[in-house]
Amino acid sequence: MTTSSGATQTRRRTLARRAQWLAGASVAYNLIEGIVAIGAGTVAGSTALIGFGLDSAIEMTSGLVILWQFRHPVPEERELLARRIIAVSFFALAGYVTVESVRALVTAERPAPSVVGIVLTVASLLIMPILSWAQRRTGRQLGSRAVEADGTQTLLCTYLSAAVLLGLLGNALLGWGWLDPVAALVIAGVAVNEGRENWQGEDDCCSPLPGLDGEADSCCAADGLSANSAGDEPGANRAAD
Repeated sequence: MTTSSGATQTRRRTLARRAQWLAGASVAYNLIEGIVAIGAGTVAGSTALIGFGLDSAIEMTSGLVILWQFRHPVPEERELLARRIIAVSFFALAGYVTVESVRALVTAERPAPSVVGIVLTVASLLIMPILSWAQRRTGRQLGSRAVEADGTQTLLCTYLSAAVLLGLLGNALLGWGWLDPVAALVIAGVAVNEGRENWQGEDDCCSPLPGLDGEADSCCAADGLSANSAGDEPGANRAAD
């Protein structure tokens, strides 16, 4: 039992460090992305690109929350609060995207083509899915829905990148400036749903760390729950230990 417990704690520390590294990478990338997008959007007169840059600031919130959570000796104690802060960032993202999309549709703005914006959104489409996958996988292994939510936030950034790229290309090649705001409104709907789930999800944080003798997340342990994988010792034997 001592060896197993030691292995579990070592694995948790490794995953916690990985979660922090991924969050830091997300914050750094979004900082650069935001600066470039706002600059390119200002030059081209593109509301979509400027909005994309401001959205990067919202995306940074999730990463900073994860860094804050895992600075605590027992990150699980900050899990629910972290998830609710991230939920607010989802709502902020949805609100901003909705307002900007409706405004773009009403005013029928047609900005100048932006090569820098196209290159930036293509880069985001290549980088963000990989980062999101790593974040969500780490969150599942760690049993942290907050880390998973951070990965979902990154995935939504990927979708938003695709929407902005579609709008930039449609505007540059076909004059279809309405493509971007329409696609962005769909993303806003997804963001609202994710925000609601993270705000309400108080009891779904329990998930075992795979390969660690079925050790359950601490919130499950508090309720007397356990997640046993195949080949684990019976619960009675654990109690006897």
